[in-house]
Amino acid sequence: MKRRLFFKNAATASIGLGLTKYSSKDKPVQPFEKGLPFCVTVSENKLQFFSEAIKESIKIVHIADTHLFMDDERGVPYAMYSGRMAKAYNQTKHFKTGEATNPELAFAAALDFAKESKADLITLIGDIFSFPSEAAVEWVAAKLKEVDIPYIYVAGNHDWHYEGMEGTLEDLRDKWIKERLLPLYQGKHPLMAAYDLKGIRFLAIDNSTYQINKEQLDFFKEQVSSEVPLVLLVHIPMYAPGKSISFGCGNPDWGASSDQNFELERRLKWPEAGHSEITFDFHRAVFSAPNLLGVFAGHIHRFSVESIKGKPQIVTDDNASGGFLDVDFLPLEPKDQSLIF
Repeated sequence: MKRRLFFKNAATASIGLGLTKYSSKDKPVQPFEKGLPFCVTVSENKLQFFSEAIKESIKIVHIADTHLFMDDERGVPYAMYSGRMAKAYNQTKHFKTGEATNPELAFAAALDFAKESKADLITLIGDIFSFPSEAAVEWVAAKLKEVDIPYIYVAGNHDWHYEGMEGTLEDLRDKWIKERLLPLYQGKHPLMAAYDLKGIRFLAIDNSTYQINKEQLDFFKEQVSSEVPLVLLVHIPMYAPGKSISFGCGNPDWGASSDQNFELERRLKWPEAGHSEITFDFHRAVFSAPNLLGVFAGHIHRFSVESIKGKPQIVTDDNASGGFLDVDFLPLEPKDQSLIF
């Protein structure tokens, strides 16, 4: 079944990239000041974004939640921390066919699709690993080198988590990014980075602790002020009313009272006070950003599309079960501009 979803601010129908509009008093207004008009269509795992701001077509393969569990002798000293997740996804069922598969096959199939479809970019948005296995990180790096397509990686809450290891979420994230995951960031800042591709800026921001720090918030606001069309890549979906606690970044119900998995995952319980004000400020900034095309996330292992203040958030099925998104960013033709906006 084909679903068509249209997102726009009715007051911004004629604003495009690089153009300056004038008010009735001939005062200049910045591009995107009132919003960026665009349209999104969805058909199964294929999405198409159309906008005047898009000048060249861009194809992206969006992957999250592969949960690779491969390990070798180097992981033996950490077996007490990796045991549960090493068994969690040994065999899965393909989300479309129901046939047996596994994370390694599913990841390779997604990369094969990216190569066959001549994708411009691969986005790896967290929980590619079930724990920070050296063998798995090296295998992914080798596969990415083989496919030879630009990629963006941002961590998920499992990528750096050895269950039962002492430490705060932030400290453990910093430790295992530095010791295991760092090569995947290609020299970029692990917690926040910008990647420009054909006039679109992709922002990778790590919210794998469910929270955002001040440096990340300042970084995002700076990118918004650039007036370049933006796509936000995060692992944990942004809060949307009516959704589960897994849509946890900026969720007013997030905190100790709603943390059902801290014992299972053997980690510190979420804070009694809930989110920091910085995290709430980040949520507000994201969905108030006039040049934001959309948010792409993972984490919940189920395809989902929400519209928050007219901005789409798209969450992919888990790659462990064969899921990925085939995304095209496409220029909006004049005939469609007049009909849609």
